Amino acid sequence: MIATALDHIPTPPCARLLGWRLIDARPEDGWIRILFDGKESFCNPAGFVQGGILSAMLDDTMGPAVFVMTEGRLYTTTITMNVNFLAPARPGPITGEATVTQLGKSIAFVEGRLTAKGGTLLATATNSIRLVESARALR
Repeated sequence: MIATALDHIPTPPCARLLGWRLIDARPEDGWIRILFDGKESFCNPAGFVQGGILSAMLDDTMGPAVFVMTEGRLYTTTITMNVNFLAPARPGPITGEATVTQLGKSIAFVEGRLTAKGGTLLATATNSIRLVESARALR
């Protein structure tokens, strides 16, 4: 597996809850792939992973794309996120991918997507993100 700036920080509790695992990254391209656990406890009464959980997965894919691209110098806070839910998400592994489309001085734009194990596209998102210097950048 490729080494990234994520190797130097503890996994946040929200990421652990989602079953967040880094699968692959190309920091120079601002691209990342994350694997999540679509747990049955995340499901709505219809048996599908609830949309808010899917949104959290997207958010927890797009922010880290910026973090690895900036080698851990910049954290992110979401300004806006537009999500399109394209197919119901059944419990099981869910893969998130994100690409930084523009990195400015104080704001970044990122695109993300979630897919099911068989490759079904579950959701897409675009995100505008405020950039926040990490303590690592201030040293």
